[in-house]
Amino acid sequence: MKLLLHMCCGPCACYPVKKLRAEGIEPTGYFFNPNIHPYQEWEARLQTAKEFARKASMEIRAEETYQMRDFLKKALPAESLPNGRCTMCYTWRLEQTARYAAEQGFDAFASTLFYSIYQQHDLMKKTAEHFAVRYGIAFHYEDFRPGWQEGIDISHALGLYRQPYCGCIFSEEERYSRALRKQQKKDNRAKKRARLAALQKEQEEAGRTKTRA
Repeated sequence: MKLLLHMCCGPCACYPVKKLRAEGIEPTGYFFNPNIHPYQEWEARLQTAKEFARKASMEIRAEETYQMRDFLKKALPAESLPNGRCTMCYTWRLEQTARYAAEQGFDAFASTLFYSIYQQHDLMKKTAEHFAVRYGIAFHYEDFRPGWQEGIDISHALGLYRQPYCGCIFSEEERYSRALRKQQKKDNRAKKRARLAALQKEQEEAGRTKTRA
């Protein structure tokens, strides 16, 4: 089977490629991720995807145009809808993958998005199946999540860059604002303990002074 494998990044491709090859399928990688921001992060993930493909001796094709403005035009109106932004993101990437696979003569398409334990799995599956029908190409579905830790181990062994957030500037904000709030709470607790300790010390000193008097 001639399979086009959409790659959201290099590390997330490690386990899916290993599993597909164990099944006798030699995938061709496809990097199309206009959701990744800012530019340096997008470039880092593009180059890491290519690095993985090189180390894995796998063919890769990439859409190398940075599309932040197009993404924002689509994402901002979707913000008011339930799961709107993520639905738009899955739709854009999976439709482009299905369209490209059909145009380039592949038998089927798949995505490393189905490796992530953080993505909306059922929504992605429904979306991919929809575009498989639209473009007349098979969607090769596999749940790669059981290999989550193995994929992490492989990516570390290969020395691949591992990103700290999903991709878009919205997810970057959510990732770091949570971390910031957590750190702020930790700092506030530490300050509270320090104030209580200082107050206790003052009270003890006042008590000793009163006793001497």
